[in-house]
Amino acid sequence: MFSSSQSKKSDDILLKCEGISHSFEYPLFCDVNLSLDKKESIAVLGISGSGKSSLLHILSTLLKPNSGKVYIDSQDIYDLKDDELLRLRREDIGIIFQAHYLFNGFSAYENIELSSILTNKKIDINLLKLFGIENILNKKVTELSGGQQQRVSIARILTKQPKIVFADEPTGNLDRQNARNVIEAIFDYIYDKDAALFLVTHDEDLAKKCDKIYRLKEANLIREK
Repeated sequence: MFSSSQSKKSDDILLKCEGISHSFEYPLFCDVNLSLDKKESIAVLGISGSGKSSLLHILSTLLKPNSGKVYIDSQDIYDLKDDELLRLRREDIGIIFQAHYLFNGFSAYENIELSSILTNKKIDINLLKLFGIENILNKKVTELSGGQQQRVSIARILTKQPKIVFADEPTGNLDRQNARNVIEAIFDYIYDKDAALFLVTHDEDLAKKCDKIYRLKEANLIREK
């Protein structure tokens, strides 16, 4: 199951942004407004350089916009103290980057175990099986293929049970079958845990699996679905 059509209540909102604008050498986007509810998924499409990843970084607290507000679980993230923001990032936000950011000196299991220890969440062996990594857990990161590294990285993120999963081209290093398994696991996770997904992708077919589709074009975020 990929798409959720359940009616939403105001207290279901996990993420909301108002009037977000940002630029570097040129304007990336202006006056972006959107919300993301429990069990809901949003995909953002756009050409390279359109600002997709920058928008993801802003909504996931890693980058501050030139103007606008971001609320996570009704909290204005710019009003949070440093320790509160750190807790939010550690426990409630999961970010899947294009790079895996695993610890090379650790085994696959030790990387996942670290997430479990930091958030006091148990490792779900069924999740590891779904990602097809149960037989490579004792291998060092440097012994894994790029696709295996990406699957371990995503399993590590979901192990901490974040409320919002931010994913930047999460299947870029995976073959078709593993990509499908990973996406199914992510969608199953958000429905099972009352979480939400904010996805940045070039893959039009993948975007269609989400509840809402936006496209960044000429500094505007345009709703397509």
